[in-house]
Amino acid sequence: MSKKAIGIDIGGTGIKGAVVDVKSGKLLSERFRYPTPEGGSPKAIANTLRELIKNLPNPQGLPVGICFPAVVKNGVTMSAANVSREWIGLDADRLFQRELKTTVHVLNDADAAGLAEAKYGSASKQKGLVIVTTLGTGIGTALIYNGKLIPNSELGHLEISGIDYETKAAFSAKERENLTWAQWTKRLQTYYTALEALLTPDLFIVGGGVSKEHDQFLPLLKLKTPIVPAFNRNSAGIMGAAYWAKKHTTD
Repeated sequence: MSKKAIGIDIGGTGIKGAVVDVKSGKLLSERFRYPTPEGGSPKAIANTLRELIKNLPNPQGLPVGICFPAVVKNGVTMSAANVSREWIGLDADRLFQRELKTTVHVLNDADAAGLAEAKYGSASKQKGLVIVTTLGTGIGTALIYNGKLIPNSELGHLEISGIDYETKAAFSAKERENLTWAQWTKRLQTYYTALEALLTPDLFIVGGGVSKEHDQFLPLLKLKTPIVPAFNRNSAGIMGAAYWAKKHTTD
């Protein structure tokens, strides 16, 4: 039985995809990237995905996993971040299956990154509760307990002192306010300390593009919980989405 699947990561500015060996997590093809269509409508994004898949080697018959910036419940996108509001309440599984003419399974983008870390990365042998956080335009979170995903956690929107703390601690806030690493890390300290108090995790994993500069801020944090950078970096969404598709196609 083939252990391959296509993983696609839809973001507010870019759409990335590749063929993945879901047993090892290794990318078996070039990772293609297309700009996210302006407005991010369902039809425009489906058209972009069709073009991306055409460029992949031997995509026929492979299941497609798609991670998306939304709460996703049973294949329905319940929210939308940095894309069209047409996605809210849309059966995304059905839309993509019709447009791409193959088996498709959609999940939240942070959940996909969490799965990649649980199966192939920093959480692969970790017992107990792991909180994966992605620091970027916003803050995405995934909860992994004994290797199993608890889907659709929205802890990036944790309210601290009356503020949706994503607006203060996301990497976009550092860039927008021109904060130093030390200034931004002070905000991260507040955020991660609040997560510790709520959930008492066994491990924090930090992903997102800024994780490649983890040595600039992780050593400055003073937490009870170990905190490490994500292992899979920018390919995590693709890997986790592919794993999700294969798992739900063969179960």
